[in-house]
Amino acid sequence: MDTTDRFGLAYDVFSRNCPSRGTLEHVTGRWGALTLGALSESSLRFNELRRRVDGVSEKMLSQTLHALERDGLVHREAQPTNPPRVDYELTPLGREVTGRLLDLIHFVQGRMDDVLAARERYDTARGGR
Repeated sequence: MDTTDRFGLAYDVFSRNCPSRGTLEHVTGRWGALTLGALSESSLRFNELRRRVDGVSEKMLSQTLHALERDGLVHREAQPTNPPRVDYELTPLGREVTGRLLDLIHFVQGRMDDVLAARERYDTARGGR
């Protein structure tokens, strides 16, 4: 796996100016992660995606999709129909990234009992919340 840019400089997500930082934010942010996860199931139209990612506003979903499309993770297909139909699906790169992301999502979901117990211990130790 190449971890250098076209000038031979190493990508370093911990560096403020590294372009990988923006992509990492797009993928791991709340709406990015949920959007990618939803698209892992199938290609979806905008409103289908909005219903699947419960709680996302139309504006945030639109911004998220634009960022993921720009990063090459999501493909937008506009159909010349009346009314217009736009479908979103993962690109091959998007499928690879999402596969890794889904491993994390499934891990977190599977350990929620432990997380909730830790929260309760934390809150109890600090006088409740």
